[in-house]
Amino acid sequence: MKFFVDTADVAEIRELATTGLVDGVTTNPSLVAKAGRDFREIIAEICGAVPGPVSAEVAATDAAGMLKEGRALARIADNVTVKVPLTWDGLKACRALTGDGTMVNVTLCFSANQALLAAKAGATFVSPFVGRIDDAGQDGMELVREIRTIFDNYADLNTQILAASIRNVTHVRQAAMIGADVITAPAGVLQKLAEHPLTDKGLTAFLKDWSATGQKIV
Repeated sequence: MKFFVDTADVAEIRELATTGLVDGVTTNPSLVAKAGRDFREIIAEICGAVPGPVSAEVAATDAAGMLKEGRALARIADNVTVKVPLTWDGLKACRALTGDGTMVNVTLCFSANQALLAAKAGATFVSPFVGRIDDAGQDGMELVREIRTIFDNYADLNTQILAASIRNVTHVRQAAMIGADVITAPAGVLQKLAEHPLTDKGLTAFLKDWSATGQKIV
């Protein structure tokens, strides 16, 4: 499973990229607004910091506008993935951009039927919003499971499931068990994947015992 980090903080992305564990980046208008910088400049810097896909979202809501903006974003770097909403116009733009050879992330997916449409439109990724579905009192991971089942039924559907709105490490584990192709999560969630109290306890004990030997490795 691929790990994407969900942020527009370039410094944070560069720090995570040093681990070699970040396969791509997703951004959205809210994250860009939080960064408080020029959108195109941010995307260009992120694309230079990671070799994998970098999702940049269009602002237009009509197909022609999305296509115009998407093509402009795609010119920023070869690894830009144009992000469009899962609407009829978004699906039209997805088909056209895919025809151009551009990666497309169809976002704001809340049903398996929507995901199937995105795949039929040629999306590179479809993003079911797990956390937001949980917030509505439903099971976000059940949607990921439904999409996985549908996609596995048809070999000609090559769209990758990008589990989005990931809130915690449990979400990550569940997505991996279901078979999501990608998860995107805030940096804090990715960092917590390495944490476990027994790891900390064991390391403390090992260091105490090593100190008692009075030795040095170098």
